[in-house]
Amino acid sequence: MVTGASSGIGRATAELLMAKGHRVYGTSRKAAFSEKHDAEDKASGGFLDMIPLDVTSDASCEEAVRWILQKEGRIDALVSNAGNGLAGAIEDTSVSEAKWQFETNFFGSYRIIAALLPVMRKQGNGRIVVISSVAGAISIPFQGLYSASKFALEGLVEALRLEIAPFGIKASLVLPGDTKTGFTSCRVTSERSKADGPYKESFTRSLARMERDEQNGAEPMAVAKVIISLLMRKNPPIRRTVGFGYKAILFLRKLLPAWLVERFVKMLYA
Repeated sequence: MVTGASSGIGRATAELLMAKGHRVYGTSRKAAFSEKHDAEDKASGGFLDMIPLDVTSDASCEEAVRWILQKEGRIDALVSNAGNGLAGAIEDTSVSEAKWQFETNFFGSYRIIAALLPVMRKQGNGRIVVISSVAGAISIPFQGLYSASKFALEGLVEALRLEIAPFGIKASLVLPGDTKTGFTSCRVTSERSKADGPYKESFTRSLARMERDEQNGAEPMAVAKVIISLLMRKNPPIRRTVGFGYKAILFLRKLLPAWLVERFVKMLYA
């Protein structure tokens, strides 16, 4: 089961799993339940079905899980990828906008994981991969709520791994850096950030840098390959970062004093 599989990292992951012979159920808010496969790879025997799922709805999560169980009798793996982005200074972000960001990025993953855990416990095995972000390890100015939602996922999965280990279930995080997907064009800007204000100049400059880096970033397939490598490992690590440069940055973050890391981020985005 791959959430957010209509485009980007989710789509690349679903298609690569299908090509490797797996029976894949991708999810999208705009999909519809159907008896026909969305795509098949006859050479490998794999297929991809797109089914509807709104990760902000408990009922939708439960219905999607029931549909797959009716078809397959089991669910071996979850890739929790559905997410969205909110940009804006923290002062210029309303509480309702902040809740919107967490509703998909954090509670969306939480909902679908909670819906699947009873299934995986009964099976005595399962794999969960949650898509976090490098911004979930180093917070980015003017993406404070996005970073916070990803930091929250990191804490959730760290605890989850310990809780589910006795049941043969494994969970990991994947931290992509800048990736060339439709995420950039779909990013939402907080309403107050659109008006002139004390943060306007630095926000505009920072957002332009983010968008440029994303559109020159890695292809989604590079992230998909890392996700699948974790799904196939007997004992996957707690997290994997995608891209040598980002691995180096997060490694140096552990060694360098906090003020120096902060200065580096400020040079790039503030």
